[in-house]
Amino acid sequence: MLTNLSVGAKLPFIVIFFLLNLLILILRLWMGPSPIYAAILLGNLILFAATIVSFNLYRKSLLNNNVQVFLRLIYSGMFLKMIICIGAALAYILIVRNAVSKIAVFGCFGLYFIYTFAEVKILMRLNKHQKNA
Repeated sequence: MLTNLSVGAKLPFIVIFFLLNLLILILRLWMGPSPIYAAILLGNLILFAATIVSFNLYRKSLLNNNVQVFLRLIYSGMFLKMIICIGAALAYILIVRNAVSKIAVFGCFGLYFIYTFAEVKILMRLNKHQKNA
């Protein structure tokens, strides 16, 4: 049952990704051009990719009954997502140096919470379906 659900489980992330991109582009048209929007769009792409990778690890952990494997996959997903986000933030800071936009950094931080909330909600739903199967 869980494998059938997991195929469509990534759809909400894709919808969130496109809706956030649309919102950012509408804000850009409404507020005017700024390099902040490009940074937030790139951050959205990086967060989307990190979320998909960590979600796959979390989903695999739900399929495994071995506690050590479950914990290893959960910690691997969290660590991988954290490393990707820290690496992207450091790359942004090193590339733009003195022109770092606090708005872009906090905007991406907000996007992180949106993706994490969706990830936890979907995983809880998948876990509920697995226990009832």
